[in-house]
Amino acid sequence: LRFSCRRGGGLVQAGGSLRLTCAASGVTFTNYAVGWFRQAPGKEREFVAVINWSGGSTYYSDSVQGRFTISRDNTKNTVYLQMNSLKPDDTAVYYCAAAATFSIRSGTVDPAGMDYWGEGTLVTVSS
Repeated sequence: LRFSCRRGGGLVQAGGSLRLTCAASGVTFTNYAVGWFRQAPGKEREFVAVINWSGGSTYYSDSVQGRFTISRDNTKNTVYLQMNSLKPDDTAVYYCAAAATFSIRSGTVDPAGMDYWGEGTLVTVSS
């Protein structure tokens, strides 16, 4: 599976919105759940959101719940992350990742459990 994840990142003012897009190829997309993760400078990679294979189930970290929306279009092998009400703390490189299965423990998805990763896109939120 290959992800192309370079669309949607950029610089935005606090309170603004961005939509990230990752397109997958090389596999049967519906065999995989897809998650978004992010890594800020000097910090570990952290879970943001995950969506199951059909798009019928989603889960978010507490820090983005109510502001971000993950979705997927299986006809286009594409997953999206709509980010609203952005804050400077949202500044990070955002990655999409896929896994055949995933588990949620202590309110998060472990990045080590994901099988395939996109190349990341930088989101910068200015105050």
